Amino acid sequence: MMMKRVFSCITAILWLASTFAQAPLSHEFERDLPLFLDQLKTELTYPMAWGNSPQKNFGKWRKEARATVLDAMLTPPPSTQKYEMEVLDTEQRNGYEARKIAFNLTGYSRVPGYLLVPEGKGPFPAVVLLHDHGAHFSIGKEKMIRPFGVDSLIAADADQWAHQCYDDQYVGDYLAANGYVVISIDALFWGERGRKEGVRYDKQQAVACVFEMLGRSWSGFITYEDMYTTDFLASLKEVDPARIGCMGFSMGGYRSWMLAALSDRIKAGASVCWMVTTDFQLSSKQGSGKGDSNYANVLPGLRRYLDYPHIASIACPKPMLFFNGRQDKLFPVPSVEDAYRQMHKVWDSRSAGNKLTTKLWDLPHVCNRDMQKEILAFFEQGLK
Repeated sequence: MMMKRVFSCITAILWLASTFAQAPLSHEFERDLPLFLDQLKTELTYPMAWGNSPQKNFGKWRKEARATVLDAMLTPPPSTQKYEMEVLDTEQRNGYEARKIAFNLTGYSRVPGYLLVPEGKGPFPAVVLLHDHGAHFSIGKEKMIRPFGVDSLIAADADQWAHQCYDDQYVGDYLAANGYVVISIDALFWGERGRKEGVRYDKQQAVACVFEMLGRSWSGFITYEDMYTTDFLASLKEVDPARIGCMGFSMGGYRSWMLAALSDRIKAGASVCWMVTTDFQLSSKQGSGKGDSNYANVLPGLRRYLDYPHIASIACPKPMLFFNGRQDKLFPVPSVEDAYRQMHKVWDSRSAGNKLTTKLWDLPHVCNRDMQKEILAFFEQGLK
């Protein structure tokens, strides 16, 4: 009798398993995207974009659009003009001095950074270098400027990153050797500003959630700190405050055009491998906009008003350079071309089309030496 009952139970379980296999549970998400995604996207009309906005005065539009972005960035960290910069160490390099510094970035944070200063009589033009994301948090500023006086593991990590993404050339050192003051700091969560418990990719969600629960935005904080870094750079006696540019690759590219759009101190900006439209970014066929990595560039509610190329266009009519790779799997070519077209319309509308450079390279997600050479030429024209 016992064996008969056991057999009956097994039969019932097998029948249930077969039934559910043939008739899957209902669902409203597929590959992390809601099934009503296309309906949501049709509701994105971007009423604040130049050309869509009822505001026809470009100067007033820029002011209103910028205010909209700043509002989405939520409450800023307190700014400070008491930087109290300290030079922690120096190293003489070919044509410039590398300085490890610390300064008060906000009312909350005193941060380390690298500052490169050319030899000779200043003040010099300057560039704020904005490091990438890369799902690689152990280093930040060291991705842009060759570190010194650090643990051998950090030095090796930086060299490997320069090899992987920058064609074995540190962008900051390349610019400094050509006459630019250069600064780079760690974004919040990278390098010396990371987790006490160590690096973990999945903790980005927790970090972003904590900020939002406090009525703040982690992404907004990063952008505000980039603006404050620019203010600090402009205060240095070695720097000509009228000739400051910014440059970044990947997430640093996003940070670069955001900074150029929001800070009047930035006179020219270069962005490598970060431009897209939301329509393509969140596409069930070719989108790659999902995942923890985008917490660092998502601002609450901003898509109700502006898309990425519209925000970047707030920088118009400044000289701006945008590069992307045709083999870049993160940013499909049609999405990049669509964004470029939208930005060109804005610069052309201001008779400033010659100040916007856009180019697709037959490359993957990298910033190689040839790109860096053209970026230097761009800054030579825009800042010198």
